[in-house]
Amino acid sequence: MILPPATLGMLGGGQLGRFFVSAAHEMGYKVWVLDPDPHSPAGLIADRHLVAAYDDYAALDTLGNGCAAVTTEFENVPADTLDYLAKFIPVHPAASAVAVCQNRIAEKSFLADNGLPHGPFAAIRSEDDVRNANAGLFPAVLKVARFGYDGKGQARVADRDEAVAAFQHFKGEPCVLEKMLTLDYEVSVVLARDEAGNVRCFPTGENRHRNGILDVTIAPAQASACLRDNAQEIAERIADKLGYVGTLGVEFFVCRGELFVNEMAPRPHNSGHHTIDACDVSQYEQQVRALCGLPLPTPRQHSAAVMVNLLGELWYEDGKGHGAYREPDWSLLHAVPGLRLHLYGKHHARPGRKMGHFVVTGDDAAAVLEHALAARAAIGIRDA
Repeated sequence: MILPPATLGMLGGGQLGRFFVSAAHEMGYKVWVLDPDPHSPAGLIADRHLVAAYDDYAALDTLGNGCAAVTTEFENVPADTLDYLAKFIPVHPAASAVAVCQNRIAEKSFLADNGLPHGPFAAIRSEDDVRNANAGLFPAVLKVARFGYDGKGQARVADRDEAVAAFQHFKGEPCVLEKMLTLDYEVSVVLARDEAGNVRCFPTGENRHRNGILDVTIAPAQASACLRDNAQEIAERIADKLGYVGTLGVEFFVCRGELFVNEMAPRPHNSGHHTIDACDVSQYEQQVRALCGLPLPTPRQHSAAVMVNLLGELWYEDGKGHGAYREPDWSLLHAVPGLRLHLYGKHHARPGRKMGHFVVTGDDAAAVLEHALAARAAIGIRDA
């Protein structure tokens, strides 16, 4: 076990890292953050912020010499960086697991090779791959294999010609072509796994998206107990096959009552933010525990919860990213019983940027959802 007051390292300085720093501090640890942004949310509250690129080996040496173990909150940290640090100190999750999750071709191939439920897809590395794709894949979504998130690097395509045009727009970057499925809704599972293979799942959540970005998470999901349990079982199988250590998020499509894995995130997940307010252990505390070899408790959700993301367009007069720049009227949220507001301390708001979230908790799931959606409307979030 790595015990307090040891120093832990965090690669990435976004809001997920910020919540990790807070959880680690509460448990008695110190945290050093490496992130190239001098204003990074996690760096602002860390014990030390190394402002450097992820492939800056002098900074990595400093991190490796000063920390007892290292983790990440950002799936696009180069796998070589994780491998390098692992020569000196424990690194969780391992580079091999992160490499699968950070490349959509590797991710889809992993699902297929391990008999895990996934939608029809084709790996696209050239225009010929597009032209030779099975006609049954269309209509489809073309997604860049690397560095796409929150709806970026994706294009809906009706046929091969549109897919070729989209592939050219993505400048020939490797992609996956995924058949567009008829969705009932989307769910996700957040879990933690330790080195001994013990897995602890949080209750399955239900997710609603807006413009390709997570908008609302309802926890537990408004799905059958059977489907919620099945999602957890599949997520556990994924963690085991990856040999994963840490906190992992798995997103699913539900289509005609069946589960299909959409994506895996080798880190805490946006849809698990509510665990801070609605569970007796958060996804971030579990991340600390898994990294340090501490026992993983079984999470207990003590309240129904709804999480709502707050994106940068709210900071503009028209609520869409145009007009005068101003702070939203937070009094509208603070007046809602059972609501907790979390702001990330980012130095500038821009449309689509995750600036904060709020969580409404309570005993009555229907009332919690009603109050959360009313608060969402009151603060100015518009559906289209």
